Amino acid sequence: MKSKTVFYCTECGNETGKWSGRCPACGAWNTLTEAPSVPAPGGKAAPGNAGSRRNTPRRITELDDAEEIRFSTGVTELDRVLGGGAVRGSLVLFGGAPGIGKSTLLLQICGNLAQQKVLYVTGEESGRQLKMRAVRLGAEGEDLYVLAETDINAVIRSAEELTPDILIIDSVQTMYNSDISSAPGSINQVKDATMSVMRLAKTMGITCFVVSHVNKEGAIAGPKVLEHMVDCVLYFEGDRSSSYRILRAAKNRFGSTNEIGVFEMAENGLREVPNPSETMLAGRPVNSPGTCVTCVMQGTRPILTEVQALLTPSSLTQARRNMNGVDYNRAMLLLAVLDKIGGLHVSGCDAYINVIGGMELDEPAADLAVVLAAASSFRDIPTGDDLAAVGEVGLTGAIRSVPDMEQRLREISRLGFRRCVIPAHMRSGITVPDGLRLLRARNVREAVNAVLI
Repeated sequence: MKSKTVFYCTECGNETGKWSGRCPACGAWNTLTEAPSVPAPGGKAAPGNAGSRRNTPRRITELDDAEEIRFSTGVTELDRVLGGGAVRGSLVLFGGAPGIGKSTLLLQICGNLAQQKVLYVTGEESGRQLKMRAVRLGAEGEDLYVLAETDINAVIRSAEELTPDILIIDSVQTMYNSDISSAPGSINQVKDATMSVMRLAKTMGITCFVVSHVNKEGAIAGPKVLEHMVDCVLYFEGDRSSSYRILRAAKNRFGSTNEIGVFEMAENGLREVPNPSETMLAGRPVNSPGTCVTCVMQGTRPILTEVQALLTPSSLTQARRNMNGVDYNRAMLLLAVLDKIGGLHVSGCDAYINVIGGMELDEPAADLAVVLAAASSFRDIPTGDDLAAVGEVGLTGAIRSVPDMEQRLREISRLGFRRCVIPAHMRSGITVPDGLRLLRARNVREAVNAVLI
């Protein structure tokens, strides 16, 4: 009898009975992969479902919320991203490219939680290898237990016997269930392992951290398949050639997804960067054309970052465009506005735009800085080392207001900037820090003429 197969989307995790070139749920192309359908052995209910002890419905007013369910991980930047600390009984998924620093961060957490029992399950290293790394990071402790195992059933049994406060599985791609015929790392194995860990977390109140490697395409049955199963999804981002790493939440049932954590990879592990603005601006060129500083909001934190632009006359029929850290379509829109409304013929130039420090500027408040950096490079006139710019640019060239302007201005003034270009229509009641002069501009042409004189 032919075994039944199903198709999973590696982007959204949707399951369908037949293959198609496009996922019917998320619309992604060429993301459906075939995997055998695995029913519960003998037709019996899976553990934790029907057939086991049932919870009875209770009124929400009767539920006990007096006990503090959050606890600090000892890493301030991670606590910020989690929404104030880890939640007991939650399942957190760490995703990122191999070698980016996920295991290093989790080991450092183990070193900080000296008062809690931690079980670290490694499927990629031996216990001795993990011990060598823990010694280097200073993460040794009496209550840190190590288990080198890849059988998820053995892991669950060990956790039930040890009853740790925190369970770390590194990585979920190495876990397997012998009752499932597919290979370790397949979608079926990864989903089964994550579901087993989730049941353990909810029934015993154990905080679980699960590591999942993912490549640039989100393949290898990565976090995209598991996002709906876990409570929190954290992505570790950064160029491996750079020492800076950014931790951001793609999903968080217990907090905001707008916060980010910034780390620097050092010899003795990851070092927290409590003031990212100073780090992002360190080594900034003095009095150089083609640069402009802006302030973006990452959750509740204002961060100053430098936008660089290089415009050179193009020798090709169609000018080159290369963007790093800025959305390509958004940058093309801003260059078109600068050409049409700003009066600068940038359409005949090769344009290269880069954001320093590996930041991704997905906020419209950075539009004005991109425009001024491009105009500065085109005219070969520096904007000035004491100037920052905050504002959204529309298709008509008008500069629109952005939220949290007072908080942005305080951060700009704190780091020593003395001038800031803002929208002219910004409300007049905002408090301006002492020593900061505001340059109000209604449109792109006014902003360029006010700065590049």
